[in-house]
Amino acid sequence: MIRLLTMFAILTCATTAFADEACRKVQHLGDSYTVCTFDPATDGIRLYQNDRSGKPYGSFRALENDLRQDRIYIRFAMNGGMYRDDQSPVGLYVEDGKQQREINTNKGWGNFHLLPNGVFYLQPGHAGIMESKAFQASGIKPFYATQSGPMLVIDGKLHPSFLADSTSFKTRNGVGVSADGKVIFAVSDGAVRFHDFATLFRDDLGCANALFLDGSISSLDIPEWQRRDELFPLGPIIAVTELLPG
Repeated sequence: MIRLLTMFAILTCATTAFADEACRKVQHLGDSYTVCTFDPATDGIRLYQNDRSGKPYGSFRALENDLRQDRIYIRFAMNGGMYRDDQSPVGLYVEDGKQQREINTNKGWGNFHLLPNGVFYLQPGHAGIMESKAFQASGIKPFYATQSGPMLVIDGKLHPSFLADSTSFKTRNGVGVSADGKVIFAVSDGAVRFHDFATLFRDDLGCANALFLDGSISSLDIPEWQRRDELFPLGPIIAVTELLPG
């Protein structure tokens, strides 16, 4: 009995530490955000698009059910980039070192084409965010990558199209990389301007580069908070996972 209680206490402390330290609530310019921070050197951050049959997962639940077969547990997940009607990525998408969609630098309609857009990428122990054309010219060969747009912060400067007095308010989610290399995910708890969302990353979260992932459909899966958003079908999913003990 003592051993069981001790194991329970250890698990409870680990859960509390994750909930308190990895994910937290942040106030910025009068708005509330959920912010989660992970270290690419120690945390298993990766991208998921299709299940074993080649069909898009479309939801956190489907991804969780699939990964459970390999004893993989999701600690955190977020929708990871814009996608077409068939749930395939609009722009660059790389999974397990294999490029499934090429980079898209075309002009067009919508947030993805509000240039400059950008790429969130992962290499072993390292993460980065880079403007799409700069990424294309860099020669970087990522193990995981997803393209979205617009960029929120570019080398410490806000996207030039953002207005401090904009009347466009939407729920928004995005990702940034801090000066110490941590990956920081954020989603607004209500409708916010692009400008305010970008200054959250630059001024409060210390991200010189940050990328918008999507608006309105912005979704989170945080099991320790008993939160799993299921309002919309999803395309690419960014997840932080760990292997369960055998």
